[in-house]
Amino acid sequence: MEHTYSKNQGQHRLVINNRETMDVTGVLHVDSFDDEEVILETEQGLLAVRGEELYIKQLNLEKGELSISGLVLELAYSDDKRIRDRGKSIFERLFK
Repeated sequence: MEHTYSKNQGQHRLVINNRETMDVTGVLHVDSFDDEEVILETEQGLLAVRGEELYIKQLNLEKGELSISGLVLELAYSDDKRIRDRGKSIFERLFK
């Protein structure tokens, strides 16, 4: 399946080191976070990060940068704004 992004979307990069740290660029907004889930809006869509003992080490929205530490278990992207609906499982929110 091929997905084409419009040219007006910005750059986005995600780097995970040993599933323990994660650096993200192209971050527009952090919608919610706790020690098991971080939901953020990036230049390429919404991103849900699930894990254990997640901690936001650095957030700079002016530069669009985010650093997270903790055990990363899952990542899921969505273009659907309904992911922001709290109280439902991540998969219900992503695959509605």
